[in-house]
Amino acid sequence: MRFKRKIVPEFKPKQNFIIKKRLREDEIDFDKLRSYRLDRVKKELEKNNLEACILFDPVNVRYALDSVNMSVYNMHNLTRYCFIPVNGPTILYEYFNCEKLSEHLHLIDELRPVITWDYFSNGDQSEQQLKKWVNEVKDLSNSYFKSKKIAIDVLNGPAVSALNKENIQVVDAKLILEQARVIKSNDEIKCMRSAIDVAEMGIVKMKEQLKPGMTENELWSILHQTNIENYGEWIECRLLASGERTNPWMQECSNKIIQDKEIVSFDTDMVGPYGYCADISRAFVVGDKFNDDQKKLYSMAVEQIDYNSNLIKPGLSFKEFIEKSWNLPDDYYGNRYSCMVHGIGLCDEWPFIRYPTDGGQKEGCFEKNMTITVESYIGKVGGKEGVKLEQQYLIGENALELMSHYPLEDI
Repeated sequence: MRFKRKIVPEFKPKQNFIIKKRLREDEIDFDKLRSYRLDRVKKELEKNNLEACILFDPVNVRYALDSVNMSVYNMHNLTRYCFIPVNGPTILYEYFNCEKLSEHLHLIDELRPVITWDYFSNGDQSEQQLKKWVNEVKDLSNSYFKSKKIAIDVLNGPAVSALNKENIQVVDAKLILEQARVIKSNDEIKCMRSAIDVAEMGIVKMKEQLKPGMTENELWSILHQTNIENYGEWIECRLLASGERTNPWMQECSNKIIQDKEIVSFDTDMVGPYGYCADISRAFVVGDKFNDDQKKLYSMAVEQIDYNSNLIKPGLSFKEFIEKSWNLPDDYYGNRYSCMVHGIGLCDEWPFIRYPTDGGQKEGCFEKNMTITVESYIGKVGGKEGVKLEQQYLIGENALELMSHYPLEDI
């Protein structure tokens, strides 16, 4: 169904500046990429007997419409969102005076000024603004979701209560978007390869510049710079640690001074070009000479990743994978990582496959064109150091294709 766009084109003289191309830009069919993703969202809505969704999460807005504006800011402020009906116009509610940013995106049928009701933006006018927003949603319902049932991904309590009072039922859009995002198109895979290329450029520089006396933060900043200068976007976490701070894992990057012969472990968690994530973990030893204890930790991590990745193929159930997965020894189990496998796309995505004792997702199976990471953290409970490794894969016709190519250490 076609809709007349309510976006007035702006005609200006050709702008006089030069733009450097992003990695693989000429290989990617952006129209095809965007149409595929929006179609996935609409099909998941239909599958769940829903007529429309409203998306606030900037990652979901990016997936559905490829529209970007102040992503990190909008992760904690409800100041930008989109409306996507199965049958009807896609509408982007854009931040103040930012409509120009999405004029080129032809899957957006209409741009409207955002209606916000958060206290930061509106102060003592918040309640009045919320009423305006609810009236807007009621108008959308009268035309595009007459069931009075809508999926929304992020919403605060007052807004849910206000919609319920108008007999509009809110359901969680998280399931809709996670399932939409799980199977990647060829153009998405090209985007992801670009992000991995940038991450591995950063890792090369980190290894080259690693030396005793620098801080963890100084080493970590190299990856950030490489990402930003190659049109990447942000890094989700601060997971780089050295020496005794590598055990237990999940200690955030600090101003600790890195010493000779220490392990340095890190997890990129990098949202790179085109918004796709490169999620790779590596561990170095300062000076490159692993001692016997470090060799043991590293070898165990490699063994776990190799063993678990060799299990995975299309059709393997999550339940069977968990049952057959590598057996982490008891002395290390208390320091286990939060998962063995997770999906990856614009960020960490469904599924999230935990250790046997931890519950979590067991229904479902691995499918062709899912992209995943296989994780390992090896650090003895009470031990001195630990090793974090992670590889990124594409599930192919019969097995996994390794997408991350920065080599593991030859010890």
